[in-house]
Amino acid sequence: MGKKHRKGGTKFHGGSVAPAPADGGERQEKLSRKEYERELESLQAELVALQEWVKRTGAKIAIVFEGRDTAGKGGTIMRITERVSPRVFRVVALPAPTEREKSQMYIARYMKHFPAAGEIVIFDRSWYNRAGVERVMGFCTPEQTQKFLEQTPEVERAMVESGIHLIKYWLEVSPEEQTRRLESRIDDPVKYWKLSDMDLASYQRWDDYTAARDAMFLATDTAWAPWYVANNEDKKRGRLNLISHLLSVIPYEPLPDRDIELPKRKVSRSKGEPAYQLRHIPTRY
Repeated sequence: MGKKHRKGGTKFHGGSVAPAPADGGERQEKLSRKEYERELESLQAELVALQEWVKRTGAKIAIVFEGRDTAGKGGTIMRITERVSPRVFRVVALPAPTEREKSQMYIARYMKHFPAAGEIVIFDRSWYNRAGVERVMGFCTPEQTQKFLEQTPEVERAMVESGIHLIKYWLEVSPEEQTRRLESRIDDPVKYWKLSDMDLASYQRWDDYTAARDAMFLATDTAWAPWYVANNEDKKRGRLNLISHLLSVIPYEPLPDRDIELPKRKVSRSKGEPAYQLRHIPTRY
C-alpha cells in the first residue's frame, strides 16, 4: 500500500490568522458524504500504515491540538483514532489541575503523558492552556503567562532532541461558525455535555482569545516545533486536510505486503446445546 495522501497545510509565519479560509482562497463547496467517506477511508488506511511503522521502529510522536471552543478538535481526533489501535494512539485530555498539580512545575502533569517508544500521543488541549484559556479567563497571572511563553520553546527543543516527533495544530473557525456550532448544542441532547459554563464565558471574549493566540504563535512557532494552522470552517474538508498533512510530515513507510491464510480450526466439542446455559440479552432490534 503506497502513500495516497496529498501534501499540504498552512504553517504559521507570524501575524494574525484570517479566520476562514485559512489559505486565503475562496470558500469551496461542501463535500458530499460519499466523497468524504471515500477520502477518509483512504487516509485512515494510511494511518494504519503509520501505526505499524511506529510499532516497528519505536518512533515517538506527540500531536498537539489547540483552537477555540467548537473548532472541531474532538471530531478530528475521533476520525484519526477510530480505525487504529488505542494501544498505539493514545488520547490525553486532562481535567482541571488538582491542588497538588497546581503547586508543581507547570509542565509536570503533561510530561508524564509524553510518548514512549512505539506510541503516538494526541493532546486534546495541552500545556498551551496556559497561553490560552488560563490567560484569557484569569486562571494565571500575566507574569506566569510570560514565563511560560519564554520557557516553552526550550522545553519543546528538549522533547525533539530526545527523539519525539512534535506536531502542533491550531484549528481555526470564524466567529459566525462558532456561534452556529454553539447554538446547535443548546437543544441537542447528544451534544448537551459539550456546552459548559466555560464555553459561554469564553464566547464573549473572541478578541481576547485572538490576542492570546497571536502572542502564543509569535513566541512558540519555532524551526523545531512549528505551528500549523488548519481551517476547519468546513469540518469534512478540515479533517481530510489535517490528516493528509499529518501523514505528510512523518517519514513513515507503506504497509508491507502480507501473504496470510487462516489455519484450519480444530473443533472438538460436538454440535448441540452448550454445556452451560447461556444468559442472552433481549433481542429488541
